[in-house]
Amino acid sequence: MSRNGAVKPSERLYSSRITATYIRFLRQEYSHVDIDGLLSYAGMEIYQIEDDGCWFTQDQVDRFNERLVQLTGKPDISREAGRFGFSPDSIGFVKSYILGCMSIGRVYDTITKITSKFVKSSTFHSVRLAPNRTKIIVTPRPGAEEKPYQCQNRMGYFEAVCKLFRHKFPTIEHTKCAFEGAECCEYVVTWREFSHETWKKIRTIAGTFLLAFGVAMLYWNPPLGLIATAGMLAVLFVLSYYLWDLEKKELRDGIDNLSRSTDEVVKKMETSIKNMDFARQVIVAISLESSQESMMKQIAALFEKELDYDRGMIFLANEEKSRLVYKTSFGYTEKWLALLENMNPSLRPDSTGIFALCFRERKPFLINDLDEIAATLSPRSLVFAKQMGARAFICVPIVSGNEALGVLAVDNVMTKRPLLQSDLDLLMRIAPEIGMALQNVTAIEDKERQFHSILQALASSIDARDPLTAGHSDRVTLFAVGIAKEMGLSYDTIEMIRVSALLHDYGKIGIGDSILKKPGKLTDAEYNEIKTHAAKTKQILDKIEFQGAYREVPEVASSHHEKFDGTGYPMALKGTGIPLGARILAVADVFEALTARRHYRDPMPLNGAFEILQRDKGKHFDPQVVDAFVRFYEKDGKLLDASINANIRTKDPGDGHDHKRSSAGDQILEMPRKKQVEAIELNTRGT
Repeated sequence: MSRNGAVKPSERLYSSRITATYIRFLRQEYSHVDIDGLLSYAGMEIYQIEDDGCWFTQDQVDRFNERLVQLTGKPDISREAGRFGFSPDSIGFVKSYILGCMSIGRVYDTITKITSKFVKSSTFHSVRLAPNRTKIIVTPRPGAEEKPYQCQNRMGYFEAVCKLFRHKFPTIEHTKCAFEGAECCEYVVTWREFSHETWKKIRTIAGTFLLAFGVAMLYWNPPLGLIATAGMLAVLFVLSYYLWDLEKKELRDGIDNLSRSTDEVVKKMETSIKNMDFARQVIVAISLESSQESMMKQIAALFEKELDYDRGMIFLANEEKSRLVYKTSFGYTEKWLALLENMNPSLRPDSTGIFALCFRERKPFLINDLDEIAATLSPRSLVFAKQMGARAFICVPIVSGNEALGVLAVDNVMTKRPLLQSDLDLLMRIAPEIGMALQNVTAIEDKERQFHSILQALASSIDARDPLTAGHSDRVTLFAVGIAKEMGLSYDTIEMIRVSALLHDYGKIGIGDSILKKPGKLTDAEYNEIKTHAAKTKQILDKIEFQGAYREVPEVASSHHEKFDGTGYPMALKGTGIPLGARILAVADVFEALTARRHYRDPMPLNGAFEILQRDKGKHFDPQVVDAFVRFYEKDGKLLDASINANIRTKDPGDGHDHKRSSAGDQILEMPRKKQVEAIELNTRGT
């Protein structure tokens, strides 16, 4: 304090006991608030709060209130805390009982005298205006920079006094305000003077007096005494009725207050239950996913459907942990999605982006005003956030154990609903579950990659027998997966078809090169030998312990020579009796064989191959599968052409010349139907 009594900016003005009351209030009424984070933001430590001799500066309490308003979303939280500060829960039941033995006016006189033990920024003085009316004058010291929220906090304290006496909140007239140019704040507090207990005393005294008066009248003048006694009984009855009505009204008011309090508790419980249920939904949903892509989509869908956020996004770190990579989102337009997909925030040690800080420090952020952290952000991050229209958002780290995997962020731009600590608590509960599921999915995907690499090696071992058929299994797989996706099949079914396509010709490992590479027409015996590769494929693949959807692989892979009309092999299956995967492989296998070079013929032009597929719809091929393949080609024609052309221009090791397309394939189109079928069988024998 300076010599002239002025307050210095660095002077400690407010007892830690005031802040300790706030902390008790938050723990009881707003248990979701991060107390440690709140104190850290205000530059306070928990041991200071517990020390009754510690005091805080104006800047510290201002920052405490600023952050508290952000976390609770309640601008009037200081008044609510003031009401709590003078409740039995705060001051204790013994002190509240002692104060309860005093009159309300005396309590106001007392608390204005003891405020100097808690506040040094201003002086308090009270003046009794009437038995049920007191004026309280609060004068700031020179140089003090109190804020309006402290005025609200004082009024909360004044209101709470009457609640000790089971009164309603008093009426407070704020006749002067230092924050509106006055030299001080004046509060005129008026409370209801009488309660039903007072009326009981009045009734008792009045009854005693009237009884004595009635007895005297009966003795002095019996007739008049009877009339007087009847009148006095009527007066007592009216007083009793009024007292009964007053008690009932106060009881009803108490029940109403209890009901409101109960409603608030129920509302908080409902929110808590809803959040717990959502967390359970997320855990159940993501535990059923076997790929990162499908899991990300599931999370985004759940967030958008169940939670009250306008937008959300998930970024995961790349393998090098050098950048965050966009994975999924909800609520964004195509324009913003393009920005997100190309964002890729850096994770360099010197990066100051909010996502980088969240990831690197594994620390959540709740920002209700972007401007308050603008100085800490990189220019690029700040520009990006403003482009996205973000003002308030939550960002939490996705972790598994001690390892950070990515970040999850949500914001509101349409509803303008403030983001609260309860939102942060919910996301922090869910993020570790996402992290654990990501680790599990990554392990599954690693095993699947290993599994597919083994399958690829097996498929390549067949293709390697002849350079002209090298890549056949890969191209059939490309076509088959494209058809399956076009038909809208599930991820697991598509993966089963992928494996079946890679291994569909594995039985040819038991067929001699003299037959597979024979340039001319096969004999009947040779053709029958070729046909055994389908059964051999199943015999070999049955020895592999496929699990889940992959259990269908042996049957699908060995049935790709079945025909829709029942004239195929090895089981002469018909129509939908043929596994769908095998019907897809049939189209993919024939199309690849017809458009590829073989020892015994040149490739067929694409239009010719498509014409054969169309002609054989309902005979050799499932019409729906052919239609799906045509749609797939129309969407991804360049991809297919590149795959096909890579196989058309291939050096034949037999003569060393570069073979180009010829019209040899067109001859099949000119054959009669029966001959055409035989020609197709011949052309697919090496595949």
